[in-house]
Amino acid sequence: MSVDVVTVPPETPVVAIARLLAERGISAVPVLDHDGRLRGIVTEADLIRRLAGAEDRPAGWLRRLFADAATEAERYARTHGATASDVMTEQLVTVTPGTTATHVAHLLEEMGIRRVLVVEDGKLRGLVSRADLLRALVAPPEPAHGLSDGRIRAAVLAQMRKQPWADTFSTMVEVQGGTVTFHGFVRSEAARRALRVLAENIPGVTKVVDETQPMPAYLSVAA
Repeated sequence: MSVDVVTVPPETPVVAIARLLAERGISAVPVLDHDGRLRGIVTEADLIRRLAGAEDRPAGWLRRLFADAATEAERYARTHGATASDVMTEQLVTVTPGTTATHVAHLLEEMGIRRVLVVEDGKLRGLVSRADLLRALVAPPEPAHGLSDGRIRAAVLAQMRKQPWADTFSTMVEVQGGTVTFHGFVRSEAARRALRVLAENIPGVTKVVDETQPMPAYLSVAA
């Protein structure tokens, strides 16, 4: 998945979002509230719908007679709104970090969509697009090295010692059956994610389990 995802707050003007998509060469931006919670996503289709709404004609009496008032009101807000919260798509297709690429591909095909958002505990962790799946498809398969758990653990620790953000004193490593488990403390969410990536790149690792906790203030000060 792509973890460096461009996001916007709900009050972002539609014009600013359109400029952002054009300048960054992207097709959508997730909308996060001020607590980092995922609220929706604004896509190129949402913006085109907003642009097309400028030429909507007043509904005729027959349409007004049979139309659902709530649906019509929602459509009006989405096609005439000025901010991300007005035009965004709120019915989202999401997956978790552990979802397989095969299942993501199935969702994209079944739902007829171009991307899914990766969410954990209500927070956005990344985005998987069709392009991401294609890159995974053409990536060479990982070789089977048959390394012992002891050698895998030594390799993980060796790589950690090379990284300024890794702390082998506060973060402990266990390996069993090719599964790497991190215990102890980490200094940041970025360090937690980087540890997972570090372990996943060690030959022979089949799974990474994170059981770390945020670094307590007294330990951070002591360090």
